[in-house]
Amino acid sequence: MSTVQHPLEDYTRTGMIPHIWCNGCGNGIILGEFARALDELNYDRNKIVVISGIGCIGRISGYTNTDSFHTTHGRALAFAVGVKAARPDLKPVVISGDGDLFAIGGNHFIHAARRNVDITVICSNNFNYGMTGGQSGPTTPIGAFTTTSRYGNIEHPFNLVHLAAASGAIYVARWTAIHVKRIRESMKKALTKKGFSFVEIITPCPEEYGRRNKIADPILDMKWLREVSEVRSHIDPIDAVVGPDKIIVGEFVDLEKPEFSDLLWEQNRSIQAGLDKAGRRTNVAL
Repeated sequence: MSTVQHPLEDYTRTGMIPHIWCNGCGNGIILGEFARALDELNYDRNKIVVISGIGCIGRISGYTNTDSFHTTHGRALAFAVGVKAARPDLKPVVISGDGDLFAIGGNHFIHAARRNVDITVICSNNFNYGMTGGQSGPTTPIGAFTTTSRYGNIEHPFNLVHLAAASGAIYVARWTAIHVKRIRESMKKALTKKGFSFVEIITPCPEEYGRRNKIADPILDMKWLREVSEVRSHIDPIDAVVGPDKIIVGEFVDLEKPEFSDLLWEQNRSIQAGLDKAGRRTNVAL
């Protein structure tokens, strides 16, 4: 009797399924579309490293059938930069949440983008710290209710696509969990770019953020995302707002520039070429 193989079995660890995410969470969509993107690209899974941080989406590194690493809080990008510097033939993919990437990990994000390290970053933005109790975070909208903003959030949130573009990313896109095909196409484009690429995906969090903000029903949340989303690709990311009545989605940056690990190894070869047999520099003025 033949066994039917799941079409995404090559890129997912089926023995780890079912996953731990709540019903209605957008993280399952991110996992599915990431696996489909790899499959459609026929990506060599031995050439990719999936790295995640702390948070609900951090579990994704255990579900992808690639080399992977689940880092400490905020350190996914630091680990990814190390991977790329040591093994420039590998493609690090960081899949993590808005809190992990832009709160404790914010400094790593801006400098990895500034250096244009060849890393693809996929951010699951659910507007709060969903795993640790629903606290407010760097993307929580003004006025939103969380466990640490019981009277409404008064802190201005980051515009993640603007931050990524301003920091130097060569590919920047934003979609919501309702835009499944567009998510996949952006992931494919990001994976094939040589440099720092960033895809933000706004995802429902029914259990923590949703129930405190009257969108606990996952179906109603997805309908809301469809109603308020407006595709406006190639505009200035500073104008790509995220608000209660409008979420601007699309592709905002797509360009080319020299990549960090290429420059690093080119410099290393130049230095090595300038050493004599005794290991002394012969072409560097002191």
